[in-house]
Amino acid sequence: MDTAQSKQLNAIIPAYRMHTQTFLQAIDGISEEDAVKRIDNKTNNLIWMVGNYVNMRYSLGNVLGLTDEDPNKELFFMGKTLDTSKKYPTLEQLKANFTDISPKVYQALLNASDETLAEMYEMGMGIPFIKEDKLNFVGMSIGREDYLLGQMALIRRVLDYPSMKYDVDESIGY
Repeated sequence: MDTAQSKQLNAIIPAYRMHTQTFLQAIDGISEEDAVKRIDNKTNNLIWMVGNYVNMRYSLGNVLGLTDEDPNKELFFMGKTLDTSKKYPTLEQLKANFTDISPKVYQALLNASDETLAEMYEMGMGIPFIKEDKLNFVGMSIGREDYLLGQMALIRRVLDYPSMKYDVDESIGY
């Protein structure tokens, strides 16, 4: 198992890796047609959930010093509301973006120093008990991924797909 430069991230690294596995399981077998369905016209569709998830990976990378930009940032940044009048990328396009950015973010997490993680990073939350620094942004990002994975698992079942599997693909090194 890889060890992070900052001991503060040793709990995050396994979660990040498991999220990678779970994300791929959550979208496995979903058709492009079903990926744009909304439940009673009230929920976000799977494309939006996946796009927001991928955008979180790009955002985390940017906070940790990567310069890669999410090609779909204008659709998903900061949980931007689903706009049914806009054209969204396909599930396959988003999966390709995920596959591109995820190993880079993983390396950035491994290489992040305590000094980098202690740097202030304004999140605009205004919550007195949350210090707005890069370390807490990493934690908030992992939390957001958890939330979105839960939504994806639920929508998967509502669309009558089998429950998500938790198989591990050991060939994925991040």
